[in-house]
Amino acid sequence: MSPDVDLTARRPGPRLLRDSLLTLDSRLFDFAAGRNWPAAEPVLPRLSRSANHGVLWFATAAAMAASRTPRSRRAAARGLASLTLASLTINTLGKRSVRRTRPVLDPVPLVRQLKRQPITTSFPSGHSASAAAFATGVALESPAWGAAVAPVAWSVALSRVYTGVHFASDVLAGAALGAGAAFAVRGLVPTRAQVVPPARPRALVPALPEGEGLVMVANTASGTAERVRALHDGLPLAEIVECEPTHVRAELEKAAARATVLGVCGGDGTVNAAAEIALRHGVPLAVLPGGTLNHFAYDLGVEGARDLTRAVQQGEAVRVDAGRFSSDGREGVFVNACSLGVYPELVRERERWSRRIGGWPAGVVGALRVLRADRHPLEAEFRGRARPLWLLFVGNGTYHRMGLTPGRRTDLADGQFDVRVVHGGRRPALRLLAAAVAGPLTRSPAHAAVQVGRLHLSGVAPGTLLAYDGEVTDVEGEVTLEKLPEALTVYRPLPGN
Repeated sequence: MSPDVDLTARRPGPRLLRDSLLTLDSRLFDFAAGRNWPAAEPVLPRLSRSANHGVLWFATAAAMAASRTPRSRRAAARGLASLTLASLTINTLGKRSVRRTRPVLDPVPLVRQLKRQPITTSFPSGHSASAAAFATGVALESPAWGAAVAPVAWSVALSRVYTGVHFASDVLAGAALGAGAAFAVRGLVPTRAQVVPPARPRALVPALPEGEGLVMVANTASGTAERVRALHDGLPLAEIVECEPTHVRAELEKAAARATVLGVCGGDGTVNAAAEIALRHGVPLAVLPGGTLNHFAYDLGVEGARDLTRAVQQGEAVRVDAGRFSSDGREGVFVNACSLGVYPELVRERERWSRRIGGWPAGVVGALRVLRADRHPLEAEFRGRARPLWLLFVGNGTYHRMGLTPGRRTDLADGQFDVRVVHGGRRPALRLLAAAVAGPLTRSPAHAAVQVGRLHLSGVAPGTLLAYDGEVTDVEGEVTLEKLPEALTVYRPLPGN
């Protein structure tokens, strides 16, 4: 800020509304300064200082994220994003829009005053904006966490008047701007509550108040112990079977033979195996998210043990589509997606490297190796001409994008495959990125998209890889993908219950 610019100087001339508001502000300030605030003296000044530079809110977000639930992590991230937007707005526009001096500290008892007085203009209050932005952002994602954070945010805003660094209108304006920033962030990145999948078609399933009849198979390699314990607390009569990855399928088969409800906790591959077995045995499925991405469970609206417990206790379930592929005697089921081209090769490369260097580094190495290859992994014949492709993606249900968020399925029983094709050519990384950014567009120079109920591929080269729900297999010749409409019954909490 240039030292020769006085941002606090008032513009000359009478301003009746402005003068009336300033007079009211001064009276409120003097009233607050003259009041005795029991128990506030040792708390509010410290709280006000702790909120400098957002330190209090960053610490709160870290504590929320440490709870290790998806909703709390999202709430923390949304709160910080809202705070960041509010701070940028206040510091770049707000402080320069109204040139207002800080209150005179004479009426404020010395014990209340901050040791280091702020030197920026008074209107609006940045601390109040940050507090309101963080609390509102958290509440929009998680009302429970919002209720816990709100009293702290309110106290921070109050402390700015208590310590004499702001007028009441500064605090109110800052809080309004902060709340507005949180809603602006929600417009860019919608909350999960805004995209809850429809509760249809509903399925008649048994209600298990204590969990008797539910057999839950948990993949121990996914680190599911804590989630399974939380589920068992709510459903004490449920049978829990924890096993290594190599034994998961066998345990699922045995569980489906004796269970009223087949439960599964693990990553995409584990859920895929459970879905295939549940379809074959004709039993309803209960999915407890236990992997890294948990696409299927989250798109259902099941985010943790609490959601699944409620659905099982109350007998809430829906029927969803499944996808099936077949090729040269091979057959498989998928509930999320299957793909040919770059992605299956990336999965195979990641598996080769993950035992040596870990999961995320292996993913990076795999992507670099696949994208640097001098050949297209897939070719398709169109009008008698073979055309190279980088990727053929087939989603089980239509993926939608809202704001800046990745695509999500809002209807798991729409009877459609979401088919995306990334054309061949140079610079595969740029083409894949362009296709991802294009998202909702049906066609671009890099990709095309269409929704169909069935897909048939011919002339697939021997050894071509197909990935389905994180698993990889070889296909060749004829490949057929077809929908199994409303074939799978899955427990999920129903909105409004």
